[in-house]
Amino acid sequence: MPRPPVSILLPPSEGKAEGGARPAWRANAGEFGPALAQRRKMVVAALAGIDGGDEKLLGVKADNLTAARAANLTIVGSPSLPASRRYTGVVWDHLAPSTMNASVRKRAADSIIVVSALLGLVAFDDPVPDYKLKIGASLPGLGKLASWWREPLSTALNERLAGRWVIDLLPNEHRAAWNPSPDAYAGAVTVNFVEKSGKVAGHDAKAAKGLLARHLLESKDAPDAALKAWKHPRFRLEIREVSRGKN
Repeated sequence: MPRPPVSILLPPSEGKAEGGARPAWRANAGEFGPALAQRRKMVVAALAGIDGGDEKLLGVKADNLTAARAANLTIVGSPSLPASRRYTGVVWDHLAPSTMNASVRKRAADSIIVVSALLGLVAFDDPVPDYKLKIGASLPGLGKLASWWREPLSTALNERLAGRWVIDLLPNEHRAAWNPSPDAYAGAVTVNFVEKSGKVAGHDAKAAKGLLARHLLESKDAPDAALKAWKHPRFRLEIREVSRGKN
């Protein structure tokens, strides 16, 4: 019996590569664009209504705030980069898409899905504009984005995950935007990183998360075996089955 394909859920990064090229970004771009375009337009409009956001909303100041606001006000039609190149934070640096061989990159393109405050869902090679926005943020008229995205995001994501083995590497704030339907999946687990002392890891585990995602893409083992085989000098994995309505 063929092994079910794997899907790996990852967060975006706060840091993003600047610039880009064609295709210019449109709300219906990428794998999830047709399903989520209208919601994406609403986020873009909400950001325009507050001049791209302030220091409190965006979490940056001075020149970084100026650049973030400018990006948020020119999203539609702006140059795009594939998600694998746009996201540049610690997780993505250690996933290291630029060093993947052709077979690993092909698997990444099929497997990796990002939960995004601006776009809802993004596939590995989907075009992504430059922007600055957290999924825990609240926008006028929309409210907290994780809650506002939940229904349409869950519908689109659960359709994509049907029949697949799902590995959820999302932070809790991103998990809050998704109501899973595990009965439709081949299997599903959430993965958290725990210090050897037993303390749940925080920011320091971001590099380990990127390394784990790369390991899963390169492994020829079944997903549960690949997770058990992963080793790290500092962290162990806390693996839990996903149950309906719980993250």
